[in-house]
Amino acid sequence: MEMAFVQNFPFFSIILALFSGPLGSIFGGKNARRICYAVVAIIGILSAAIFGYTIATGQAYTYAMGHFTAPWGNEIRIGVLEAGMATFFCVIMLLSLIAGQAERERVLEGAKMNLYYIMTGLLLSSLLALIYTNDLFTAYVFVEINTISACGLIMIRQNGRTLAAGTRYMVMSLLGSGMFLLGICYLYDITGHLLMSNIRESVVELARTGQYNTSLIVAIGLMSVGLAVKCAQYPFHAWLPDAYGYSTLSSSCILSSLVSKGYIFILIKIFYRVLGLDQVIQSAVLNVLFALGIVGMIMGSISAIREKDVYRMVAYSSVAQIGYIFMGIGVGTVEALIAAIYHILFHAATKSLLFIATNGLCLASDRHREFKYLSGAGARNKLAGVAFIVGSLSMIGIPMFAGFTSKILFASVAMAEPDKMFWMLVALAISTILNTVYFFKTVLRIYTPKEGTRFKEDVGRVIKMGDQKAMSVAMIALCILNVALGLGARGIIDLIRMGLEMFG
Repeated sequence: MEMAFVQNFPFFSIILALFSGPLGSIFGGKNARRICYAVVAIIGILSAAIFGYTIATGQAYTYAMGHFTAPWGNEIRIGVLEAGMATFFCVIMLLSLIAGQAERERVLEGAKMNLYYIMTGLLLSSLLALIYTNDLFTAYVFVEINTISACGLIMIRQNGRTLAAGTRYMVMSLLGSGMFLLGICYLYDITGHLLMSNIRESVVELARTGQYNTSLIVAIGLMSVGLAVKCAQYPFHAWLPDAYGYSTLSSSCILSSLVSKGYIFILIKIFYRVLGLDQVIQSAVLNVLFALGIVGMIMGSISAIREKDVYRMVAYSSVAQIGYIFMGIGVGTVEALIAAIYHILFHAATKSLLFIATNGLCLASDRHREFKYLSGAGARNKLAGVAFIVGSLSMIGIPMFAGFTSKILFASVAMAEPDKMFWMLVALAISTILNTVYFFKTVLRIYTPKEGTRFKEDVGRVIKMGDQKAMSVAMIALCILNVALGLGARGIIDLIRMGLEMFG
């Protein structure tokens, strides 16, 4: 059967992102930035085209690199879920880069700026590869590329805090990568395959004959814990607050919204496409992930409440939100997976919005990050204040926003699972209360003027008017996206369900 030209787009996207950094480094300066923005936008358009194509055809397809089939060649696999996730990631990355442009130009020198765009291109290519790949070893290779590029984005400022944060991130990430690789080695040893579909066939046969049960359990456990470490799932989260809190604005947005989601997506693929959900359930690994998710939802929020630094508070809230996703994965049903995937989308959009709004509030407070200096910041930077409120309401779960739909989905899943219902509902209630405490505390602070407080700089003096407009555009776009995810939830859920039907 002849392949349609549009089916080449995922491969084009990975290669284009991979070579965009070196291409930008040749030209340098503003041209490097323009090339980076253009590449992300073009890949977003290509991903949207393949998204529409898979919806229209209603079928997933595989793409053999160089038209060589396994085991000689490599494959990527594309369906509605993969194409939709790639499109969404490009939108978030582009808005994050636009919002942080002024800060990058202020804190990074020319050579570092070029390096930043090289790392961004590598990061995007690795995320796309993790989304599309149909080969486990290729997944590992791009997990490492993702780790190196993300570490580069953290350490690019090269001050004490970012160097320490980057080192901790690298140590923990390499530990997670090593466990992931060991799990792949176990699977390869007992199945003789690296291609996901071939491994699935072998695992089904092994399960039927009862062979290598212990080895399968070890492989599942190693890969699950390894990726949980890289996602900063509690209790493997110690590196996260500094990595997210002291990076540049664009890096904080990209790391919190996209990087961890790429690891979660490959974990979902392993559970549902490589091993099969029945085999994973029998291993009891899902029960461990469920328990860690429940604890993470609460402990991440408690850590956020105790923070006095607004950036670190927003970073700690990611630990709680990752807990939601792992709780959904740990339930082990299609409906729970739909809730987890929807939460990935909601969190990606909302977390970028919160970091950008937080940056705007700090700029309006002489760049101070501590809560005691943020009094009245919402009045000094009105748009940032409104954007922070939108993000906070969504995180808490107020109707109309995406967070409300996410929590309703998880509550519906809980009602259908008698064994897990109590723990899920209690965790949802406690987490929501704790979310309300630390987000409303911040909102009250930024709208409560403190007499005698004077700031030398306002937002207009800190950044140029054009760059101020760029931040405003990003915040407005992310606010609209958050509301759109909430109001259009039914259609989005239907597309996720459609994608999962192609996923097996």
